[in-house]
Amino acid sequence: MKRDEAIKSWARPVAFTLIELLVVIAIIGVLTALLLPVLGRAKEAARATACVSNLHQMGIALQIYVDGNHNRLPIMRDRLMDTNQPATNALPGVEVVLKSELGNTNVLRCPSDRSGIFEQTGSSYAWNSLLNGQDADHLKVMGMNFDPHAIPVFFDKEGFHAARGKHKAVNYLYADGHIKNLLAIEGTIQK
Repeated sequence: MKRDEAIKSWARPVAFTLIELLVVIAIIGVLTALLLPVLGRAKEAARATACVSNLHQMGIALQIYVDGNHNRLPIMRDRLMDTNQPATNALPGVEVVLKSELGNTNVLRCPSDRSGIFEQTGSSYAWNSLLNGQDADHLKVMGMNFDPHAIPVFFDKEGFHAARGKHKAVNYLYADGHIKNLLAIEGTIQK
């Protein structure tokens, strides 16, 4: 008799209980909740890298423009966000002035621009209009001389990359071609 019971218990199919199944689902849910923010930051880091690449291409286009225009920076302005407002200036936008140097104006779109700034203004990046028409080797802002590595020429119009951290929300392209996430003038104002 004991032998028959032992064979029956051994031949019985093994199954999970409802409680075991719920515990496994709960563990998977907790792990997913822990991983989602990490994956979100990784996706934002990838978009920020593409944005930096766009700024680098814009820097090359700006250098080509400067080389072809007697070492002078372009004269341009950013388009207004509100298209119902009349234009306050007659200066062209970045997408017009650098179109031939860029080749493709989609370079002016930051992948993290989710609020439609590119669609409204033609560029996710702002131009430092204080530099309009200046000699690229002798930059002045409000009468002060700046080294090219100390003055930004293009930057994100908004803190597109805020998910990456407080000081990494905005990318800046400087006049010498380097890119930083943080605007910092580090004692580079000349006398």
